[in-house]
Amino acid sequence: MKTRWLDRRIALPGPYLALCLSESEFTAATKHLRIADPGPWIKNAHSHATTHFFRLPGKPPAAVVSLADWQGREPVEVAGLLIHEAVHIWQRYAEDMGEDRPGDEQEAYAVQAIAQELLAEFSRRITAAAPTSRIRRTPGSSRAASRRCAPTSRA
Repeated sequence: MKTRWLDRRIALPGPYLALCLSESEFTAATKHLRIADPGPWIKNAHSHATTHFFRLPGKPPAAVVSLADWQGREPVEVAGLLIHEAVHIWQRYAEDMGEDRPGDEQEAYAVQAIAQELLAEFSRRITAAAPTSRIRRTPGSSRAASRRCAPTSRA
């Protein structure tokens, strides 16, 4: 008999992820999900990022990460914000599985995977928006100390 390879899935699949860099993108994403009242795209005036969780009956969960005021920030600040939101996504995922004390390594790998997805999408987006100047260098300062995210339109 020929070997039949089975699905490699070990746990529940995580939520679908979306990264919105503007309110109009958030509106489009929630419209696509058919969310009638998604709430504000950024939680409050003090927040720079917000993760929204949506689960409609019979549909897989979705996490929509909204990132505001990212233009001109240091890349490490943007990375910090996205990693922070990745932790919230992992926390909700673990909660949905009924896991209240996940293993340290399990948590670390999960947050790493979620953060990498968000960071890769952010990188893809700023590269597509400004292919020749993804990172802006401030004149007169070292390259390593002065990298900032290139501004793009917030359409």
